[in-house]
Amino acid sequence: MDLHLKGKKLIITGGSRGIGRATAELFAAEGADIAFVSRNPGPVAEAAESLRRHGGKVVADALDVGDTEAFKTWLAGAAEQLGGCDVFIHNSSNSGTQGGTMDWQTCFSVDMLAAVAGCETLEPHLAASGAGSVILMSSTAAVETFVYPQAFNAIKAAMITYAKQLSQLWGPKNIRVNTVSPGPTTHPGGNWEAIKTHMPDFYTSTLAATPLGRLGTVEDMSAAIAFLCSPNASYITGINLVIDGGFTKRVQF
Repeated sequence: MDLHLKGKKLIITGGSRGIGRATAELFAAEGADIAFVSRNPGPVAEAAESLRRHGGKVVADALDVGDTEAFKTWLAGAAEQLGGCDVFIHNSSNSGTQGGTMDWQTCFSVDMLAAVAGCETLEPHLAASGAGSVILMSSTAAVETFVYPQAFNAIKAAMITYAKQLSQLWGPKNIRVNTVSPGPTTHPGGNWEAIKTHMPDFYTSTLAATPLGRLGTVEDMSAAIAFLCSPNASYITGINLVIDGGFTKRVQF
């Protein structure tokens, strides 16, 4: 299937590793121009070099999106350098830092407030696109009780509500807004690789509870994200797409 992403202008946070990196690579391979931001300069430089091999424009910077004013400034500059924004994906999360899922203030700043700052700053560009698309990355930890009461779970749940309401407000502007909720997803250096090493019983029980018999991959996630952003999904807005191999047991009517 042709995703019709050639020439699209993507701004994505957390684009140097994991799901964000895989998504940026897929968009770049489809012919999109990319602007991304992540915390650490080394991985940012390496990811930018890889993305440029596809031939499109790449804007890449190291920045903590929890610094709201600095992030807004970066977003405005990124949109100017790309010549607009057709797709915004907020993928940054504090969950990748030590103890990050329990840190209420930082998780709120990085996961939630940065999503709001991105949407508000880029709204004019998304509207001017005529076919704007926003993806806010949530989690299956937001839709079922999981592990332990913590900031990450609650804030990701709030993100689903925010995105649904925003989809109603922005629909007349031809901006679609959706959330994507990955289940347990493995990639080199990711949380689930660490869990496999340090909490093998928990890892094994999670794997056993997944009907498809494996954890998700970043490629599983990026393929679904790219479709949801593409013109092929032009009538889909306001949904929360759960991608979990059947791990969650809820029934959604």
